[in-house]
Amino acid sequence: MRFNEKELASLSRQPSEMAAELGMRGPKKGDVVKRRLVKLVVNFLFYFRTDEEEPIGALLLEQCRVEREDSRSFSIAFLDEAERKYLFECDSGEQCGEWVDSIIKASYEFMRKNLIFYRTEIHRLTGKDPLEQYGISDETRFQVNNGLQLVSRDTSSL
Repeated sequence: MRFNEKELASLSRQPSEMAAELGMRGPKKGDVVKRRLVKLVVNFLFYFRTDEEEPIGALLLEQCRVEREDSRSFSIAFLDEAERKYLFECDSGEQCGEWVDSIIKASYEFMRKNLIFYRTEIHRLTGKDPLEQYGISDETRFQVNNGLQLVSRDTSSL
């Protein structure tokens, strides 16, 4: 995926959901743990040298797996390159849990699944599609594809 470096740098300066200095080891063989400022902004995980303002890298948190490695560390691996794993070391188990939860919730797919769940629940409770008023009720990206299809109303006679 291609990114505009200026836009990414600008995004990295936006308010973050989480930010902390963590130990970070890259995916290359022989990489060592280095202290990095890590910032979660929307669905990007930016990392910086602790004394610099520009990010040295960013991870797009889509199609990835986040796992606890032990009580104070977690890893991120991308589904298409499972052998390439980024390791992050936190100061406490509590901090590690907060990072894991926040990273999981940052992905588009997580937000999409929540939207579909709540859309289905609202439809079940009210009989109305909450997205219909915005004209996006038929968009395929918001459709349930696990057999729990929303009941569509026949509007041709209205």
